[in-house]
Amino acid sequence: MNVQEMMKQAQQLQEQLQKQMAETRVEASAGGGMVTVVMNGAKQVVSVTIDREVVSMDDVEMLQDLIVAAINDAHRKVDEALAGQMGGLRIPGLTG
Repeated sequence: MNVQEMMKQAQQLQEQLQKQMAETRVEASAGGGMVTVVMNGAKQVVSVTIDREVVSMDDVEMLQDLIVAAINDAHRKVDEALAGQMGGLRIPGLTG
C-alpha cells in the first residue's frame, strides 16, 4: 500500500469517526434521576432535565452537585461509547 492510499484511508477514517461522534448520544443521571444530562459524542451537553422536587432555594448546593455528577457521568459514558466504536474499526495496513 502506498502512502497516498494510506493518507486517503486515514482521512476517510477521521471522517467516519467525526460522524460517529456527532451521532453518539448518551444519557446520564444523578440523584436517582433527579438530574438527567444528555451529551453528544463531542462532549457537548445537549440537554439538562431537573426534577421539580429537587429545585429548592434552601439547597442550591445539592442541585449544583447533582448537575456536576450527571455531567461527569455523561463524560464517562461518551468515552466508553467512543472506545467501543473505535474498537470495532479496522485500519487497513495496520490491522489484520
